[in-house]
Amino acid sequence: METNLKGKTALVTGSTAGIGKAIAIGLAKEGARVILNGRTNARIGATKAEILKLIPHADVRGIVADFASVEAIDRLIADLPEVDILVNNVGIFEPKAFGDISDADWYKLFDVNVMSGIRLSRHYMPKMLEKNWGRIIFLSSESAVQIPEEMIHYGMTKTAQIAVAGGLARMTKGTGVTVNSVLPGPTKSEGAEKFLTAMASTNNTTVEEVEQDFFKEGRPSSLLQRFASTEEVANLVVYLSSTLSSATNGASLRVDGGTLPTIL
Repeated sequence: METNLKGKTALVTGSTAGIGKAIAIGLAKEGARVILNGRTNARIGATKAEILKLIPHADVRGIVADFASVEAIDRLIADLPEVDILVNNVGIFEPKAFGDISDADWYKLFDVNVMSGIRLSRHYMPKMLEKNWGRIIFLSSESAVQIPEEMIHYGMTKTAQIAVAGGLARMTKGTGVTVNSVLPGPTKSEGAEKFLTAMASTNNTTVEEVEQDFFKEGRPSSLLQRFASTEEVANLVVYLSSTLSSATNGASLRVDGGTLPTIL
């Protein structure tokens, strides 16, 4: 299928690892002009080199920005005043008991996970509406629906992203701009692989056995019964970024392997 992404400029926040990097690679393969984002030039440079090795003629560059800093976001916008596709992927998390989550912890996760997308959308969306075409995608999580008791503050930010995306979508009525949320389930990112390896070492078992136990005990509702790959999540984001997805707007789309209950 022709995605018609050639010549489109896409900013993918937090794209030097994990799902963000897989999205950047997927968009580059379709001919989009990809703007990488990370916290250091070294990480951006390594990711750019990896993409160019896979796709020698890819149009890719990077902008350093730490989304914990409003000033950094302002500099990014000044360097990149307009985009066709905005993928709000950047996010942080930390397992912590509810009673131990300080006010500062709540505000930190909200600022990075939610306000980053708000600030960028506030700048880029009016320009998309003016052109009558654009795509804004928020990377939420299954944790937005099944709030994890060990990371309630993280789950709250993922729910908030869906709310923001839904409100923005209503502002696009009758236009060629769409705003959607994507809800990945357990995904084998670099962080997940490190976690599995560490657990296997601690328990003197194999990574495969740790993964099986995780789905047996932690995600018994999963129909996939394995971690999704970052590419599997990226495939949906690439589709939503394309002209093919023009009738999909204001939606919360799951790539959770059937972990969440089906709602008809």
